[in-house]
Amino acid sequence: MVICDKYRKKPNEVAEMTLIGSVEGKDVVLVDDMIDTGGTLCNAAQLLMDKGANSVRALCTHPVLSGKAYENIEKSVLSELIVTNSLPLQKESKKIKALSVGKLFAQAIRNTHEHKSINSLFLTPSI
Repeated sequence: MVICDKYRKKPNEVAEMTLIGSVEGKDVVLVDDMIDTGGTLCNAAQLLMDKGANSVRALCTHPVLSGKAYENIEKSVLSELIVTNSLPLQKESKKIKALSVGKLFAQAIRNTHEHKSINSLFLTPSI
């Protein structure tokens, strides 16, 4: 596990990004909660490749993807970006794949209605 530590002076603008850890010779997966313009994600992917990663993929829960996000992602070193369909994609992209959360949300609503726990939907048993 490594960390891309970023410092922002203002929204949507990273002033500085530092890698904590080593990625040399590794296939890296970046994980984020949401992606807006994709600038930070693409900069992090480039930093990881510059530090010797073999490849960089990314996962994101909420793909806001505003402004030049699609262009930024297409031009980036990212191999692929996997997102949920919690927000609809506005364009097709060779690099972006959306996974459905419909069944998960439906079961959570059903469990809540039936006064059952939803923890089992998000936690896996320990081995």
